[in-house]
Amino acid sequence: MACKPDQDQNDLIQSSSTPSDNPNGDSIEVALSDRNDLPFENSENDTDTLRYLALGDSYTIGESVAPGERWPNQLVEKINSEQDNVHLSSAQIIAQTGWTTANLSNAMDQQNVDSQQYDLVSLLIGVNNQYQNQPLSLYQAEFPALLQRAIDLVGGDASKVFVVSIPDYGYTPFGSGNQANISSSLAQFNAACLEMTTAAGLAHYNITPISQQYPGTSGLVAADGLHPSGYQYQLWVSSFWENVLDQLQ
Repeated sequence: MACKPDQDQNDLIQSSSTPSDNPNGDSIEVALSDRNDLPFENSENDTDTLRYLALGDSYTIGESVAPGERWPNQLVEKINSEQDNVHLSSAQIIAQTGWTTANLSNAMDQQNVDSQQYDLVSLLIGVNNQYQNQPLSLYQAEFPALLQRAIDLVGGDASKVFVVSIPDYGYTPFGSGNQANISSSLAQFNAACLEMTTAAGLAHYNITPISQQYPGTSGLVAADGLHPSGYQYQLWVSSFWENVLDQLQ
């Protein structure tokens, strides 16, 4: 999630590793795709199959949960299982624990992602800007460019892009000792995220209140004491999957 990695985050790692026992550690798995084929190669021949790209950080890669519990994968499964009119291919993911807006942008450059076209793109980024004490003004300067790149990836159709708000890690065992300060700071980042997303004409799904249900709701935090559990990601998806389906139709 939100810690300084042991290595340069601007270097896109092409391997997997086992999550660290340290709740705030960055033993990182980078997922460019949950399929075994090339990152941006569409292996499904059905022309009606829609391509989905998820951009983000530890919350999108699903630090400390199984691949099937990552929220982009749960979203694909939910949409595909609930109706017959739309079929999404396996989520293609560019995300890594510890990434800021700048790190994500650099990774997209390295993967030449802008040469691709998708039918749906999601974006969730910003917690590490906050955690690393970067100024809000820097996030406000860098986030709009990511929004525009996401729009370009769907051929300029802003209705095919959505942004997910930043969860509040103050409501975790790791953050509980500094909950008020963490929540206050993240509220500023989320307000800026909403403002910039709305200005760009994009859908914004606010999952932050779900993350703030800890500890009142059990099972919301992964075993590392910091990141959301697969169950919490399920609650996220339940809150917005029908809206995403509307975007695709």
